[in-house]
Amino acid sequence: MSYQNILYSLADGIARITLNRPEKLNAFNAAMHGELRDALIHTRAGKARVLLLSGAGRGFCAGQDLDERDLSPGAPAPDLGHGLEMHYKPLVLALRTLPMPVICAVNGVAAGAGASVALACDIVLAARSASFIQAFCKLGLVPDAGSTNYLPRLIGTARAMGLSLLGDKLPAEQAEQWGLIWKCLPDEQLMLEAERLALHFSSGPTKGLARTKQAIYASADNTLEQQLDLECAYQRDIGLGHDYREGVNAFKEKRPARFSGD
Repeated sequence: MSYQNILYSLADGIARITLNRPEKLNAFNAAMHGELRDALIHTRAGKARVLLLSGAGRGFCAGQDLDERDLSPGAPAPDLGHGLEMHYKPLVLALRTLPMPVICAVNGVAAGAGASVALACDIVLAARSASFIQAFCKLGLVPDAGSTNYLPRLIGTARAMGLSLLGDKLPAEQAEQWGLIWKCLPDEQLMLEAERLALHFSSGPTKGLARTKQAIYASADNTLEQQLDLECAYQRDIGLGHDYREGVNAFKEKRPARFSGD
């Protein structure tokens, strides 16, 4: 498929989406959102078993493209909530509910909604030169696209407050130390590691991995008893599939498992 604002491919179980507006540091506009929505539909409907999200050029994503909004004197005030409802909310939920692991490779800056979308992914890798910026306060705005959900859960209230109220740049190495991301890597190793993980997941027990991410995300709102019940339901479901039987047999036979994703 051909898009103007993203690059997309799906081969050998790996779906790859690259934000592709490098001249704008891959800032989001309405056209990019439409293409992302379409690509994620194809990813869910196709034979993908993992999604790798990255950005072209020298940055991952600078957030919303402010040139798309007319804030000149006399222009009507924009309805920012409408944009969130139409574009960012569906994008974040699509990434979170995709029934497969979602890897994000962050090169350069991830600012504003760009940081939010990166953190919506399941495994976030970042180049050592990368950084995360909650830039909303510099525009007089509230962190959005899920940041007020992720940040306190990932790094605690004090750090979430500091990042959100001050808008300071958080280097990737410190983001790893704080537990905001999975791993910080030398720049030249970022995509190599991202592709290695994508290849690993492309032959993994996809249904089990999908249930794992669903269970972990559900735990934030569940009581212990509710979570135990959810684990029972998921294990019952997965136990009926091919991959559990294959995994056990491979373990007993001391050989690599050949998972089908079912």
